[in-house]
Amino acid sequence: MPDPRLIRCSNCGAVNRVPLEKIQRGLDPICGRCKTPLTLSNSPMTVTDDNFSSEVEHSRLPVLVDMWASWCAPCRMLAPVLDQLASEMAGRVLIAKLNIDENPITAQRFNIQSIPALLVLKEGQEIDRIVGLQPKLEIVRRLERAIA
Repeated sequence: MPDPRLIRCSNCGAVNRVPLEKIQRGLDPICGRCKTPLTLSNSPMTVTDDNFSSEVEHSRLPVLVDMWASWCAPCRMLAPVLDQLASEMAGRVLIAKLNIDENPITAQRFNIQSIPALLVLKEGQEIDRIVGLQPKLEIVRRLERAIA
């Protein structure tokens, strides 16, 4: 039996375990706590200095944080790959994006000196860092290690 998807409720923040076969059958899951309909995120979440701790460090799922800037051409090239990963790995990994120009405190805290920089965090701790433009398969390989 495939692993269930973990879906965070956008209303109350509860993490819900939803069997994959129910999602595949087109059933609409609801939050076990507040009964709000749950949706699978098909795009990366935007994080800021203000919500980084609550959204990333307290996530029950491993998180891939894309440290990027609008002027960075490799960052723009990586964006469609991260969109695909957010959809393909929904419920297993959370994909987040942090604009370093708009959020310098978090960028400085993680000593970001080159972008794109992809940080892999698990249980609030950085466990891996991928610097520079990398192929999708390499990013997936590194994420699979974090999930295991």
